[in-house]
Amino acid sequence: MVVLFKLERFLGRGLFLGLIGLYVLNLRTMKPKVGIIGKGNVGSALRRGLERSGYEVKSVGRDPGGVKELAAWGDVLILAVPFLAVDQVVREIGERAKGKVLVDVTNPLGGDSLAIGFTTSAAEELQKKAPGAKVVKAFNTIFAQNMDSGRVKNEKITLLASGDDAQAKAKTLELARDIGFDAVDAGPLKNARWLETLGFLNIQLGYGLKMGPQIGFKLVR
Repeated sequence: MVVLFKLERFLGRGLFLGLIGLYVLNLRTMKPKVGIIGKGNVGSALRRGLERSGYEVKSVGRDPGGVKELAAWGDVLILAVPFLAVDQVVREIGERAKGKVLVDVTNPLGGDSLAIGFTTSAAEELQKKAPGAKVVKAFNTIFAQNMDSGRVKNEKITLLASGDDAQAKAKTLELARDIGFDAVDAGPLKNARWLETLGFLNIQLGYGLKMGPQIGFKLVR
């Protein structure tokens, strides 16, 4: 603070504030543009958390044309739609996700159990459907109520991310840390099988056992 005060006196207030503005703008432009597909509780919470952290974010709901435009615009795409809507969204995205990070937030719910799992996962199947994208499984073990802060009752909770592309996973973990999560690399994409199982357990604890959504997992290490 003392250094900044001295710098302001040396440069003058107008020039000092201008340089600060350019610095903030530069930080913002260095961050990837994030496109969120899904405007429900999950998508809206992620948008709030990312915008608060300085990211340029756009989101779209059930609009095929809007999905196409968003997929072309974003550097990182977040899939925050119901599991049964994934196939349609992938068709709408088409080749626009090629080479981009595609974060899968979905949980493959099928009644009182997972619709898919153990020998594969929704994320692995998504990677097959969008082979040009760099799929990362993340945020699915977090309730929407806690996604914009990464905290439960003012305590930081753990965000687990799995993926086969190291850079894509690193970008996803950076997004999570900027929101406020304790972000942890959970290994290759096949580990999404266990993240999706953990996500289902989280839902069972919150709603099946009526603990409510103000709960979260924390990895102590």
